[in-house]
Amino acid sequence: MNDITTESPQSRLRRALWAGDASTRLQAALTAGTNPDQAYIDVLVERCSEEPDFFVRDMLTWALTRHDRDLTVDRLLPELASASPLARSQALHTLSKIRDPRTWPAITDDLLMDEDAEVARAAWRTAAGVVPTGEEENLARKLATQFGRGEPETQRSLSRAFAVLDEAVESIVVAETHNVDPLISAHAMATLAIMADPDTGFEAAIAEAKRVVALQSAPAVAD
Repeated sequence: MNDITTESPQSRLRRALWAGDASTRLQAALTAGTNPDQAYIDVLVERCSEEPDFFVRDMLTWALTRHDRDLTVDRLLPELASASPLARSQALHTLSKIRDPRTWPAITDDLLMDEDAEVARAAWRTAAGVVPTGEEENLARKLATQFGRGEPETQRSLSRAFAVLDEAVESIVVAETHNVDPLISAHAMATLAIMADPDTGFEAAIAEAKRVVALQSAPAVAD
């Protein structure tokens, strides 16, 4: 019979993070972040790829940001090529908090256009936060291909990414307001509103944009 008192800290963390109770996992992640140890990094990243609870995942991210930056980024970057959408999205989320320059070249077009909405949203947010000076327009052109995509939450994330890029990419967004696809043009219009005032609610912005697009598309009434 194994005596758990002889377990290494890494083994104890693993056992706690794979406990059935979410509160136990949350406390384990909190403890790992409060008392960082480089031996915890692998365990924390591994758990990120399968943790079902949002609050625990967020604590796992916080715990990783408390560890050695270089070692953590080195361990997270390979996760971007994982077959698991959760592993990809959580690695991107954590990298967005760390903001290491090495993240930028690792954000591929495949991630920006990932078929999993959570991965794509995390990639947009992360890319907007780490894009080097001079690369904003190149990124914006790629992001513009995603206008009109998905549910409101997904569209909101894209608009927020453009808001981070701000004035440097405004002309690219303006061009999409003239797109023949009303979903795309409305999303671009709503994005301009968010860029002008980041406190603007996306729901109100997209509703107004759709109204404008509908009026522009309506046939003229003869006198």
